[in-house]
Amino acid sequence: MEYLLLGAGLQGTAIAFDLLHHAPGTARLVIVDADQDSLTALADRLDDRRVSPVCADVRDATALAPLMDTADVTISAVNYWFNATLAALAVESRSHFLDLGGNNDIVAQEFELDDRATAQGVTVIPDCGLAPGLAGILGYWLVDGLDRAESLKLRVGGLPADPVPPMNYKVVFSVQGLINEYIEPAVVIRDGRLHTVPSLSELETLLFPEPFGELEAFQTSGGTSTLPRTLAGRVPNLDYKTIRYKGHCAQFRLLAELGLCDSMPREFRDGKVAPREVLASLLQEKLDLPGQDVVLLLAEVEGWAADGTAVRKTVRIIDHHDGTNDISAMMRMTGYPAAIIAWMLASGEIATPGARCQELVVPGDRMIEELRRRGVAIEIITSEPGAPA
Repeated sequence: MEYLLLGAGLQGTAIAFDLLHHAPGTARLVIVDADQDSLTALADRLDDRRVSPVCADVRDATALAPLMDTADVTISAVNYWFNATLAALAVESRSHFLDLGGNNDIVAQEFELDDRATAQGVTVIPDCGLAPGLAGILGYWLVDGLDRAESLKLRVGGLPADPVPPMNYKVVFSVQGLINEYIEPAVVIRDGRLHTVPSLSELETLLFPEPFGELEAFQTSGGTSTLPRTLAGRVPNLDYKTIRYKGHCAQFRLLAELGLCDSMPREFRDGKVAPREVLASLLQEKLDLPGQDVVLLLAEVEGWAADGTAVRKTVRIIDHHDGTNDISAMMRMTGYPAAIIAWMLASGEIATPGARCQELVVPGDRMIEELRRRGVAIEIITSEPGAPA
């Protein structure tokens, strides 16, 4: 099996590691990045004869098309705004395509490729990371396991293992993606209907086992991708919230209310600059902190089993930095699901041409099985509604 990986950053590193170490049948892995230093560093780190590094810009269709022509699967681990164009190019090259997603408008453009992808016999699956991605796959699997569901709650967060003021947060993925999550509206299901609510709203407290204790969670956008529309009519209430250490939401809400997330350039003495670009630069500088991270995931469904018994079923994941291979928890929990889906496409385990929702084509039980094989601790807890998880 041959894979084309676009992007040699953090998530690209985790995807490459997984395909080389855990995906049976990987014969060749071509990695493309415009930064020669990053590309060389990753190739040296992987130290595997199956790796072929190519220095090229992902906007260069002339360079990418021949690589896609020979790839069973193309995986995008670059910024989300490239994904619609890359997906279209992959379809024309008859290469399956998946990405880490994170933006609803771009994903909608990818789904417009459905007819062409079906005709070409290839599959396009957007949003295959952690959230969107794994969280939605697990959520759908939980709902599908009940006769009737009343509510689905998804709570996900990437946190520093040892929080440091002022925000008790460290950069664990794209800063621009983080800002998007915090400012764009979140899609929810309320009383059986699709709605949008503001991000950084509906703050709640939740408990995780020590050493975490009380944490906070609040609405953010993009974490569920297509899941609300997939489950509309089946689940009366569904929402997704991001987990942080307490106090983080209020801090970022202040930044947003001051206009520091605005993309419109403002006139200053030395020229125009967008406040969002200043904020992104400062967040990258100040929150690119040393130390290990942890990923927390809680997916919880309440409803009724086939025998009419009221039930609550919970999936809980607490994943830590892999010190042996120097792969962060966020890299593992974002890159590994993407690599697993890529392998499922290449091996034919997923064989449904067209543009597809990940929750409908990726079996939740198989994803759990594969993640456990990679050392991810996954708890599945069944209890009565209202009982402590």
